Amino acid sequence: MTSAVQTQTVAQLSAELAQGRTSSSALLERALARIAEPAGEGARAFLKVYTETARAEAEHSDRLRRAGVVRSAVEGLPVSVKDLFDVGGDVTRAGSILLAGSAAAAHDAPAVARLRAAGAVIVGRTNMVEFAFGVVGSNPHYGTPKNPFERSVGRVPGGSSSGAAVAVADGMCTMGLGSDTRGSIRIPAALCGVTGFKPTASRVPRDGAFPLSYTLDSVGPLAASVACCAAFDAVLAGERAAAFAPLPLTGLRLMLPRSSVLEDLDAPVAAAFARALATLERGGAHVVEVPMPAFDRQAEYFRAGGFAGAEAYAIHERFLSRLGEYDPRVGKRVVLGKDLGASEYVALGRLRAAFIEEVTRASTPFDALLMPTVPCIAPTIAESTGGDDDYFRWNARILRNAGLVNFLDGCAVSVPCQEPGAAPVGLSICGTALRDPHILAVAAAVEAALAAA
Repeated sequence: MTSAVQTQTVAQLSAELAQGRTSSSALLERALARIAEPAGEGARAFLKVYTETARAEAEHSDRLRRAGVVRSAVEGLPVSVKDLFDVGGDVTRAGSILLAGSAAAAHDAPAVARLRAAGAVIVGRTNMVEFAFGVVGSNPHYGTPKNPFERSVGRVPGGSSSGAAVAVADGMCTMGLGSDTRGSIRIPAALCGVTGFKPTASRVPRDGAFPLSYTLDSVGPLAASVACCAAFDAVLAGERAAAFAPLPLTGLRLMLPRSSVLEDLDAPVAAAFARALATLERGGAHVVEVPMPAFDRQAEYFRAGGFAGAEAYAIHERFLSRLGEYDPRVGKRVVLGKDLGASEYVALGRLRAAFIEEVTRASTPFDALLMPTVPCIAPTIAESTGGDDDYFRWNARILRNAGLVNFLDGCAVSVPCQEPGAAPVGLSICGTALRDPHILAVAAAVEAALAAA
């Protein structure tokens, strides 16, 4: 069974605030109480809680609301930020002990500043895989927050936005701000049973976020629903919020890319994915299987870590004299990046351009591509972190599907598709670059159909 609470949506909370049935201060105190639960995961999900400043922000939001001022659709809602984002006056550790003695950030990262300006209440900083370099979700420095599913068993949360997913699933915040380089928003969302959105990378500023890959990093939300993600995405992208509604499911053309992304699935994932496809077809969507050989060439795209490996090595070169202070598994991945030479890096850029062209051409007749977000359910912490061979095998399996969207420079939403009480499984609705509004609307249609089934 899952121990996660039923997190309310942005629409539900906004309505309660507008009707005076709750206040931002009350929502914050509820979030703080969940973080502080002795038997809960708050101490591992959060690296720091901004109790006093959050209370001041919530009180300010309530005063503005009483005066008739509502700055955005997310006014007064408690949110968390992944530890790699700058928060003015605080040290950005990126889940590492190497940066613990660094100077405090002078300013909020733009993504954080936009949330604050929109009236969101910054509750605290969430745990993550060190330097965002891994998707199992473990952190030997600050602990590994347990997945809400079968918590007594101790399953991994997924990463690298591990604390963000657990915080949303357990009702410690309405939205967790994450980053996604090869699935780091969508993977923990899928494994923890929440919704995650990876936008087109260029839409949300990445300044003030400790980088993993200059080429592939993107910034987005984890939340309770597609509409919640859309509301926060509008704030993060600096776009004018518009009325959001799902597209009609009937007549949508959805591509099923015949490739390795559909193979070697855990039985619960295969069953949930098949049920979801059947539900969509019964609802009037056209699900069409199309060969996608480009998805089967991942060994070329991510050799020696690909863009992330080479760029992470360049980013971390100044720290490598302190390699012994890294999570050893992260350190090994960072060092591996030196093996990608300059000519190979240039060739990788050309390969990516050809990949984008090939996938765009094949997907143009369709509203979205569908795939399982992760081919497996969350393994236990013990089985996936006991030794290096186990860790790297699970890391490779968990990230297998999601990174293709980053290499595509695309956008994708992961929505839960499992039956109630079952292990969380994510269904990804994916699109090419800058199709974000359309993909969100398609995802909302898919979400509604699955909820009604």
